[in-house]
Amino acid sequence: MPHDDSLILILVAGFVLAFVFGMLALRLKLSPLVGYLLAGVVVSPFTPGWAADSGLASQLAEIGVILLMFGVGLHFSVADLMKVRKVAIPGAVVQIAAATLLGWGVGRLCGMGDAEALLMGFALSVASTVVLLRALEERKAVKSDAGRIAVGWLIVEDLVMVLALVLLPLVASAASGAATPASIAIRVGATLLSVTAFIALMLVVGGRVLPWLLVKIAHTRSRELFTLGVLAIALGIAWLAYAVFGASFALGAFIAGVVLNGTPLGHNAAERSLPLRDAFAVLFFVSVGMLFDPRVLVEAPLEVAAVLAIIVVGKAIAALMIGAVFKVERGASLTIAASLAQIGEFSFILAGLGLKLHILSRETHDLILAAALLSIVLNPFAFRLADRLRGAPKAAEASA
Repeated sequence: MPHDDSLILILVAGFVLAFVFGMLALRLKLSPLVGYLLAGVVVSPFTPGWAADSGLASQLAEIGVILLMFGVGLHFSVADLMKVRKVAIPGAVVQIAAATLLGWGVGRLCGMGDAEALLMGFALSVASTVVLLRALEERKAVKSDAGRIAVGWLIVEDLVMVLALVLLPLVASAASGAATPASIAIRVGATLLSVTAFIALMLVVGGRVLPWLLVKIAHTRSRELFTLGVLAIALGIAWLAYAVFGASFALGAFIAGVVLNGTPLGHNAAERSLPLRDAFAVLFFVSVGMLFDPRVLVEAPLEVAAVLAIIVVGKAIAALMIGAVFKVERGASLTIAASLAQIGEFSFILAGLGLKLHILSRETHDLILAAALLSIVLNPFAFRLADRLRGAPKAAEASA
């Protein structure tokens, strides 16, 4: 039985190579995500040498998505969002629309259909929370006005993406012509009703039961049981959303995180689940790297450059224009623009789902991954440019 050790091999290769390449990325002052993605490329079927079991990798990636979304929910703060809502909410919506339209335009020029081009643009519109927070933490800017607006902006983007993950399968049915507009409308209505019922159940019943359950587990004074209880809640609610309410695992995990975030022990829950969330998040990024065919960089360099330009230039310009409209201070606008000039985890999730639903072709999927990888590599330079531009007026005044 040659495949009995497949799980062990993929875990060993994933963690060891992710660690090695992640350390190299840090030494080069890049995000560790670059290293994790490259680790996946090394063990992918598109590169020479041993190839990991892609079936097992996709299942591990699914767990990674669930725990990533659980973490997003645990850090979701309505209060923080409300403080910057006047800029973050309209700014995120307008920027998503702008990036989607730019992506659609580039996609149509590359010969894609409307649905594929729109989904590509939509996947390019959302920035990586992991990359953003790391960049802000390096500059001690998380609590600054620019940091609060950028984080609030990404919270809105994340909420839009969560909704998209629910509706995308229905949109795929409509695009394929497998259903009539009337039946699609009925299915959309039924899905939204089911999701609303799940969210209401979680907020009302879960908001009472889960805090009580966490307190009971905490009274055992067992760290292992508390950690296990938090993970059981995350995975169990994710399964409940999928099996009973027809929603996605990702939505269930996100709502579980939101409910736990509002409990007295929410901070402890986030802290105890962090190591496992980090570990499976790494495997998620490794599995994304395994899906990437690096030949796209050689075979379609102009298309990759066009998609990268949307992320790094188009989104940054849109953010600066939105900042000007809302009279955001110039330095803060530059920081926000640099923060959004990259894409990450949600883009990978959307691209993977689009590939699975046959909305995206393999070539378009590879375009998104290539541009994402390059945008994460270039993001530190975007912040350095923003820092230089922010300091330019002061330098001019000093020389005068």
